[in-house]
Order: sequence, then C-alpha cells, then structure tokens
Amino acid sequence: MEIKGGNRAMVVDDSRAMRMILRRTLTQIGYDVCDAGNGAEAMALLEKGESDLSLMLVDWNMPVMCGLDLVKAVRSNERYSTITMIMVTTETEIQHISDALEAGASEYVMKPFTSDALQDKLVTLNLVQ
Repeated sequence: MEIKGGNRAMVVDDSRAMRMILRRTLTQIGYDVCDAGNGAEAMALLEKGESDLSLMLVDWNMPVMCGLDLVKAVRSNERYSTITMIMVTTETEIQHISDALEAGASEYVMKPFTSDALQDKLVTLNLVQ
C-alpha cells in the first residue's frame, strides 16, 4: 500500500494495547505514528506542533476528553481542517455513528476489527492505494 498525501498519523485511545495494535497497522502501511491516551493529550500534541497530521484514529470512550469531544474540538479549529478523523470504537448504536459523522469524523470503524477492514476504510477515504 502507498500513502497518498501526508504520512503523519495519531492514534488516540486510552487502551495501551489498542494503541499498539493501531500503531503497528499504520506503521506497516507507511505512516509515521504518534499516540495519545485521551482527547486532552491529543489536543496538547496538536497545539505543540503535531498539526501536520493527515490522519487521526480516535476512540470514543476515554477519560478526561472523549473521542466525540476531540472530533468537535479539532473540527472547530481551521488549522486542523485537513486531518482525516476516523472513529475506532466499540460504540455500535446508529445514533453514535450519526453523532460522530455529524461532528466531523470521516469514517467509523467498530471494534473488534481486522487490519484489512481498517486498511479498506483508508482506501475508501482515498488516503492509501
């Protein structure tokens, strides 16, 4: 697979194991990956210069700042308008999916997922080929 556009990504999840799984998948594709344990950490990284990100994978249920609030915060700042945000979460209710997409998430991946399923979403979003 080949990345189209920027190759910087951030994984935001309170589960260290999940961050490692997602980091491994993105690294194998060719992304340079950083991570954060919650939305507040992610926003701090963005404000410290991680604004050259092209992709963020965001969990919904996290302490301090949940994924939905992170999506809203990122989308409210024009500097981050080019970042593709994908919710990767156990939340499966239609209303949650709708809320995430309305807030500015580009796509929604339900846990558990396969590496292929995530890669398919990246292809669908025209981020990799």
